[in-house]
Amino acid sequence: MAKKNEASREQVIHGTTNVFSDLGYSNADERQTKLRLAYAINQIIEQGKLTQSAAAETLGVNQPKVSALLHYKLDGFSVERLMTFLTALDCDVEISIKKKPRTRSAGRISVIAA
Repeated sequence: MAKKNEASREQVIHGTTNVFSDLGYSNADERQTKLRLAYAINQIIEQGKLTQSAAAETLGVNQPKVSALLHYKLDGFSVERLMTFLTALDCDVEISIKKKPRTRSAGRISVIAA
């Protein structure tokens, strides 16, 4: 019984939609964008049942780079490079620029995979 009472007293804090921002990382928007692009790339690689070697050939990189990408070690990749990988995997990448809503204090970058 003591554990149930203990758990019910814990406070839940809701974060934003960007975990990197919630954790205080610098360049949180860029990190979130890279993560979402890498997730889309990894889904395509998985769905296509590509080996790391085959993916490396398609993307024009070596196999260790693909391994880093598959493990979300993204420091060596720019947003532009990740978008180029998506086009190499036969995807269109569309960038839409629009005015932010008045209710939000700052503009943001978001990635939506269709």
